[in-house]
Amino acid sequence: MNAISYQLYSSRNFPPLDATLQMLSRLGYAQVEGVDSMFADGQAVEDLAAALEANNLDMPTAHVGLAMLAHEPERVIEAARRLGINVIIGPWVDAEDRPTDKAGWVAFGEKLAALGEPIWEAGIGFGWHNHDFEFAQLANGEYPMDLILAGDERLLAEFDVAWIIKGGQDPVAWISKYAGRVIAAHIKDIAPAGESLDEDGWADVGHGTMDWDAIVPALESAGVTYMVMEHDNPSDDERFAKRSIATASRF
Repeated sequence: MNAISYQLYSSRNFPPLDATLQMLSRLGYAQVEGVDSMFADGQAVEDLAAALEANNLDMPTAHVGLAMLAHEPERVIEAARRLGINVIIGPWVDAEDRPTDKAGWVAFGEKLAALGEPIWEAGIGFGWHNHDFEFAQLANGEYPMDLILAGDERLLAEFDVAWIIKGGQDPVAWISKYAGRVIAAHIKDIAPAGESLDEDGWADVGHGTMDWDAIVPALESAGVTYMVMEHDNPSDDERFAKRSIATASRF
């Protein structure tokens, strides 16, 4: 695996970005995962590139919404090349746009493959990041995650292991199933029931209920490249970043 990464979405409520990057560098992070709002225009990309360089941070992966992928693929590719992004990851589909049956999810996988064509042609990897809904079994017994990844064998997966559990599934089984295609993992922890309600029930990595002794070896066996620390709603992002990298460094 490469160096430990940090999903910058975790610090969205703690601006400015420069201060976040300084904090992460000080704590020992070498990589960050970006979001598309950070390279909305050329100047934003240049400012971000300078800030990353100043703090000795790389950005090998980034989340890019489906709208930007559909309407501004050239901007995505230009930003990726400038920032050194190796893999672009689709992060989310709104509830009202989610399919409800097999045919719909098959079509969604094919749509992702079409969105990925210019990314692949540029020599950049492209994949999908899950939440829980991709693991809700359909009426015919199949799972949306399988149907999404069937859209094209080039589609990669960034498995958010905590959301897989929230979806009622075993992350180790899914990681093993897609060994070789799981390029990255969101390392996220779930607080014990009834705790951390002000943080939506999430926990700092290593301070929750996730079975890292089983999950981490599965990630390693599957050839996962990027380990990305994430918390969806920390009340203190520096506390989360510090405690999580301390845990991850012992993996």
